Amino acid sequence: MTKIILATSNKHKLTEIKAINKYNDIFFETINENFNPDETGNSFVENAIIKAQAAGKLTHSYCLADDSGLCIDYLDGRPGIFSSRYADTQEEKINKILNELQGVKEKDRTAHFSCAMVLTDYNGNVIHITEGKVEGYISLEQKGINGFGYDPIFYIPKYSKTIAELPEDIKNSISHRANALIPMLTWINKNIK
Repeated sequence: MTKIILATSNKHKLTEIKAINKYNDIFFETINENFNPDETGNSFVENAIIKAQAAGKLTHSYCLADDSGLCIDYLDGRPGIFSSRYADTQEEKINKILNELQGVKEKDRTAHFSCAMVLTDYNGNVIHITEGKVEGYISLEQKGINGFGYDPIFYIPKYSKTIAELPEDIKNSISHRANALIPMLTWINKNIK
């Protein structure tokens, strides 16, 4: 069995990753709850590397980190790498975006979620990177109770719903995290024993 430390204290991410993981011989566990390295990178990949290497220094294990965020075209890609720090609470983050887009037509509310995943070895060396994306729009209001983060305002035209309105199995097959994680898991299964 391959044990990999997930470089986050976010329990939602652990639950989502476990739901997506179809390999019985790959096991994930999170790092302690106080894990919060300074994300000083200029991209999702750079921030994921910072987190994976910080977790590696603490655990001396294989570590997987992701950095992800919401990129809104009308806002020149904001909040982007600052998605988790865009305001103090999640409700304030969502309201800030809805206020910034007030009066903006639906066709101009295009956005995507982006996710970078980085795997480091026992010595903190980066050994694999994957990236995933999901395209959509920012809705006019919050809808749905599933998911977390910006899911209640991220509308997927194919389903005519926000991510927070989708069942978990659909979300976990189309999300930016799934689109980065599935190829990462395939690589781990083939290359780490």
